[in-house]
Order: sequence, then structure tokens, then C-alpha cells
Amino acid sequence: MSREKPLLELSRSQILHFRRRAGSLDERLPAGAKSLRRAAWAGLQDSMPRAALLSIHARVLHASSTIWEHPSLVQLWGPRFSDYLVSARDLPVFSLGRLPDNTRRRARAQDTASRVHAFLDGRRMPFGQAGHAMGVSANSLRYAAPTGTVLLRWDGSRQPVIWTVRPPGMDPWQARLELARRYLHIFGPATPESFARWAGIGSTEAMRTFQALADTLTPARTPVGDAWILTDDEQAFRSKPGPAAPARLLPSGDAYYLLWGSAREILVPEPKRRAQMWTTRVWPGAVLVRGEVAGIWRRAAAEISIDLWRRLSAAEWAAVEAEALSLPLRGPITVHRSIDGATRRS
Repeated sequence: MSREKPLLELSRSQILHFRRRAGSLDERLPAGAKSLRRAAWAGLQDSMPRAALLSIHARVLHASSTIWEHPSLVQLWGPRFSDYLVSARDLPVFSLGRLPDNTRRRARAQDTASRVHAFLDGRRMPFGQAGHAMGVSANSLRYAAPTGTVLLRWDGSRQPVIWTVRPPGMDPWQARLELARRYLHIFGPATPESFARWAGIGSTEAMRTFQALADTLTPARTPVGDAWILTDDEQAFRSKPGPAAPARLLPSGDAYYLLWGSAREILVPEPKRRAQMWTTRVWPGAVLVRGEVAGIWRRAAAEISIDLWRRLSAAEWAAVEAEALSLPLRGPITVHRSIDGATRRS
């Protein structure tokens, strides 16, 4: 891509401040459908039971345990065919935006969608049961997702239930451009390669998308290499940082740290801590303290285990504990804290 515009030098602190603010993590949004859409601007991954609910809780005030079922939200197999919760208004972006350019792969998506629609015939059915009845692998039904005609509901325990809807009324290319803009706004600075990895599309498709957006992008130099931001976001990157939230508990797969490769170094500079954060299996949640990742956390039902990477002040721990106790989970919630191998229970 051409770089006629001058490079914008961005520090780690500028990048993290922008991402927290763009991701609504410094100050919670007021309750309501508008805020839910804002919280899900780049989608809310929900591959771990109720992860999307906890991502909403970190961003929106008064998030109840049933907020994920708000009528303004829908579930689908989104980027990388993972379970995602998005605004119903944005269904075309997160489905058609990933529709393959390749003729063969696009035909497979459309053919799968047609067969699912014909088989279900207005019914709702667990996707494993549907796949068995159709004589195909249930996971192959995910290929229909980029058509925007297959929705699902997963309650975190049983198999997802699927059904079909009318095709979204949006041009797939325009949906792809909007998907890239969403990605750049939440994850920027970013590259075509990182967009391809996140969206689950081909590298050629991602490069073509960035080239089409070139007039609206500004090149940026970051501590881990050159990338791009939306020109409309430049002023926000340059602005004076505001106060970070005292604490946030982000669930596995939250958009704030849904990163790969060198992009992880900006969020977590220490290699040892990166290995703990992005494991080879299910990722733990991230503990944010005053805007920095200060540890990881996991949960088993309502038992919260927090593994800190440093000793917190009394006020910092009180903020973290308050976040844990406020999670919209069936209680009573218990909190276990680990610091340098010493465990305490709250």
C-alpha cells in the first residue's frame, strides 16, 4: 500500500489509551440498546460460556445476567467461525463481510445455506441434530454463516440451536469495508495481515480491502512495527489520556486482547506474562488494573480465581474484588487471590 501520508509516531501508552477508550473500558456506557451496539462494535466473542455477557458487563452499566438475550442482539458464527454476539443491525457486517471472494468457497457457503434453509423449513433445531439428519458433519453447517441467513442461540451448556432468516440487504463488499473499519477502530493500529487473522478471511482479500480504504487511512509507526489507523481516529490517538478505570475483569477472548503475533507485545511486554495470557489451550481472562494487565483470572461456576502478576495496593485489590463480586453470575460468588504462590480467599 502507498504511504504518501507522513508516518504518525505512536507510543505504547497512546495505543493502549486509544484502545481502552474505543472499547469503552475506561468508563462504562449507560444501559440501553445503543450502548450494547457500541460495546459490540467489533463483536463480542462468546465461545466460552457467557463470555459475551462478561464483556458487556465490563463496558455497560447495570448489565444483568440476561442482558445477552436483549432483543437488539443476535448470535451467529462470526469471525473465524467462532460464536459471536453482535447488534442485530450489524448482522450484515459480521456475516456478509466475511463472504469469500473465491468463487468455489462462496458457492460452498451459499449452497450450505440453501440446504440448511430447506431442511429446517422454519424450524429451530440443535445444530448437531440438524447435521446428523442432513447426513453431514454438524461443524460443516458453519460454512453457511457468511451468508447472514443462519442465526443461533447458545446458552453456554447445551448445543447451539440454529434457524434461518432472510438474507441481509447489504452489498457484501460494502459489508467487508465496514468490517475492516470496525476492526481498525477497535484494534488499531493494524495491518491487512492482522485483519485477515482476526476476520478469518484470506490475506489477498484483506489486502484488497485495505487498499480500497487507503484514502481514509493514516500510516502509523508503533513499538512493534508499522501499521494503519483510521484517519478519523488520529485526533483521538493524539489526545491527552483520561483516567483509566480502577479495575476490569475481561473474559476469555475479549476484544481488548484478541491479538496475535507481535501485537501482543504492546499489551503485555514481558514474554513470560504473554505465555500465561495467551496459552496454547483456552485463554484465561485478563485482569485490568488502572489500564494495565496485572494478572489473569478463571472461573468455575461462581468461583473466581485471580492470579496477580504483582502485589496490589489495598485500594487496587478492593477495586478488583468489587469487579469480581459484581459479575452477573449465579452466586454466591467467592474470590480466590493468588500472589506469588500465596492464596487467599475473600
